Amino acid sequence: MKKAQNGTTAPALLLSACLLAGTACSTTQPGTTTETATTEQTTEAPAKADAPQPPVAAKKPKELTAHGHTRIDNYYWMNERENPEVIAYLNAENAYTKQVMADTEALQEKLFNEIVGRIKQTDESVPYKKNGYFYYTRFEAGKEYPIYARKKGGLDAKEEVMINANERAEGKSYYAAAGMNVSPDNRLLAFGEDTVSRRQYTLRFKNLQTGELLPDRIPNTTGGAVWANDNKTVFYTMKDPALRSFKIFRHTLGTPTSQDKEVYHEADETFSTFVYKTKSEKYIIIGSSSTLSQEYRFVDAANPTATPKVIQPRERGLEYSVDHYGDSFYIRTNKDGATNFKLMKTPVGKTTKQNWKEVIPHRPDTYLEEAEIFKDYLVLQERKNGLTELRVKKWNDPKTDYYVDFGEEAYTAGISINPDFDSKVLRYVYSSLTTPSSTFDYNMETKQKTLLKEQEVVGDFDKNNYEAKRIYATAKDGTKIPVSLVYRKGLKLDGNNPTLQYAYGSYGISMNPGFSSVRLSLLDRGFVYAIAHIRGGQEMGRQWYEDGKLMKKKNTFTDFIDVSEYLIEQGYTNPDKLFAQGGSAGGLLIGVVANMRPNLYKGMHAAVPFVDVVTTMLDTSIPLTTGEFDEWGNPANKDAYDYMLSYSPYDNVEAKDYPNMLVTTGLHDSQVQYFEPAKWVAKLREMKTDDNLLLFQTNMEAGHGGASGRFQPYRETALQYAFFLKLAGITE
Repeated sequence: MKKAQNGTTAPALLLSACLLAGTACSTTQPGTTTETATTEQTTEAPAKADAPQPPVAAKKPKELTAHGHTRIDNYYWMNERENPEVIAYLNAENAYTKQVMADTEALQEKLFNEIVGRIKQTDESVPYKKNGYFYYTRFEAGKEYPIYARKKGGLDAKEEVMINANERAEGKSYYAAAGMNVSPDNRLLAFGEDTVSRRQYTLRFKNLQTGELLPDRIPNTTGGAVWANDNKTVFYTMKDPALRSFKIFRHTLGTPTSQDKEVYHEADETFSTFVYKTKSEKYIIIGSSSTLSQEYRFVDAANPTATPKVIQPRERGLEYSVDHYGDSFYIRTNKDGATNFKLMKTPVGKTTKQNWKEVIPHRPDTYLEEAEIFKDYLVLQERKNGLTELRVKKWNDPKTDYYVDFGEEAYTAGISINPDFDSKVLRYVYSSLTTPSSTFDYNMETKQKTLLKEQEVVGDFDKNNYEAKRIYATAKDGTKIPVSLVYRKGLKLDGNNPTLQYAYGSYGISMNPGFSSVRLSLLDRGFVYAIAHIRGGQEMGRQWYEDGKLMKKKNTFTDFIDVSEYLIEQGYTNPDKLFAQGGSAGGLLIGVVANMRPNLYKGMHAAVPFVDVVTTMLDTSIPLTTGEFDEWGNPANKDAYDYMLSYSPYDNVEAKDYPNMLVTTGLHDSQVQYFEPAKWVAKLREMKTDDNLLLFQTNMEAGHGGASGRFQPYRETALQYAFFLKLAGITE
C-alpha cells in the first residue's frame, strides 16, 4: 500500500529521502557534563612548496560522559551554525577544495556539459488522468524548475499552468515546491514551498480559475495538504522544533491560521505523524509511524469535523498500512509473524486486528512491498531474489493470477500513478542499468503493454553498448550478497578497471538497479559501476533488513568490504582502482569502511554522511533522533552505547593512513547536520598519517538534497566525478 501523497514519514537518513537533522545542538542528555574551559589551537604542518594548505580547525575540548565513560570531543563547537568562526572554517575548506581541484576545472566543466547535454531540455512527464483532467509536469529549455500543468478532458485541450516554479524561484538561492494537490471540485490548488532547504514548507493556495494566490499562508509544514470533500477544508502536518512531524491541523480556507483546529498530536517522540486520502477519496487517514509500529485513524472526507477513529491501536512490533475499497479497509501487515508482510481486509465498522481476514498470505521467500486496488483487479508489487515483480489477480476469478514479464536479468519495476478504480489498465515504470526509465500502460485483461515514454538520452547513446550483470559475493558468514554491475561491453577481467562501488544499506531501503544517464560519463571512460545490495536494505526480503540494523548493524559494513574483495578477486579491479561512494546513512557506511579497511580503496566520496553516531543519538534535541532508536539503538542503554561506539566513524578515527576522500554536505541540511562531516574532516586532518587528498565541500545555500533546480545539482556531481577521474589518472 502506498502510504500517501502528502506528508509521509520517511526514514531519517535517506539521501533522496531519509536522516537526522536539527538546529543548534544542546547537551542536555543524561550523564553529559559541561564544556571545559580549555581552548587549543593546532599548528599547521610544514608547507610543501606552492602546495595548497588545508585549514586547521581550532581544538576546544569538550567532555561527553555517559555510562561512566568519557569522550573528549575537540570539535563540538562546530555545532554553532551562526558562529562566524564556524562559517569561516567551512568557507576555508571550500576554498581549499577549489585550490586542490583547480587542475580539474576544465574537466568539471566538460563533465557538467556532458551530463546536462544528455538531458532533453524541453521535456514533460507522461500525463495521468484524474477527475476529468490530465496532469503532468514539463520543463522548458534552459529553465531550472518544473512547470506543473493540466488539461481538461483531453491531451489536445488548452494547457492550464498551475504553478510555474521558475517564476516562483526568481530571486531565491534555493527553491523547492511540493504537494500539488487539487481540490475535489478542480478549482483550488494546495502546494508547499521551501526557500531554505530545511524541508519546512509554507502551504499556499491558488484559485486555478482566476490565477489568484489566496491570502492563506501556513508555515512550518511538510508541504502537503489533504482536501476534505467540501472543497474548503484541508488537513496538514506541522513540524516541531526538532523537525519531527508531530501535529495534524484542520484549516478552513479564508479563516486565520490561529483558528486552525488541532486534530491530532503525536506525543510519543519516537513516532512521526502524517495525513493522506484513500484512493477511494472517501476517507482521510491520519497515520503515526515509528520503525517498528504504526497506528492509523480515519475521518469521513464528507464530514471533516468528525472525531478521528482508531483503526488498530499501536503495538510494538505490529506494522501495518491502510487503503480503502468498497466497504473494507485493506491492510498490509506483518501481523502474526508475517516477516515479509501479507494483505488483509476488514470492515470499515470493525477495524481492530481480530476482525482482519487474510487476502494474500505471507510467503517466506517473497516480500510484499505494495498493493494497488482496482475494481476488477488487485496488483501486488513483490520482491523476490532481489528483484521487483508485479503480480496481477482478478477478484472474481482466482485462477487469473500471473506475473508481468520484463525479460531482463537485473532491473527495477514499480507501480506508478493509478488514480482510477474502474480502469483495466495498470500504469507501471520500468528501468534497468542499461534501459532508460520507461512508463508503460498494461492492459490486465489482454496482457498487452504499451510503452508511453522512454527517457530520452540526447546524443549518441546506444544501450547495446553497455552490459549489465548480477553477481553474488560471499560474505564472511556465508551469506550471498547480490551485486549489480554495469560497464561498457568488451570489458576485460584483468583486474585493471577503475570501479565505483555504491551502497546504502539502512532503513530497509532497497537500492534498485536503475538507469542513470549521468553515470555514462564514468562508464564511457572505462569505469565499472557496482551496486552492492548489502544487508540493512530490503532487496532480499524483510529479514535482509533485520540482519543489518541495531546489534547486527556491522553486517552492513562487512558486507560492503566483502563485495569489494570479491570484485578484486574476480578481476574487475584492484585496490589502486577501486572507489567507494555512499550518502547519508550510506555516508556512515563509507566512514566505517574507511576506518576498517582504508587500504582497500583508492578514494571515497561520503555525501551528507551520518558519522557522529553516538553524540547525535544521545542528543534528542537534534531533529529526528528519537525516531531513530529502533534503527540504530538507544545509546541511553549501555549495550547499545557500547556497540554504536565500536563503529561510529568519528569516534574511531585513528592515527593511520586513510584513502583519498571527498566529503560533501549542505549548511542547511535538515537530516544529517553539516557539523557531523565538518567535525569528522577536522579530526581526520588531525589524526591521519598519509598525504592523500582530504577534501570537504559545503554547499552554503542547500540542505540534504544539495542544490535546487534541474541542472545545478550536476555541478556537484561533476566535482565528484572529477575527483574519481583525477585519482584514476583519467584527464579527459
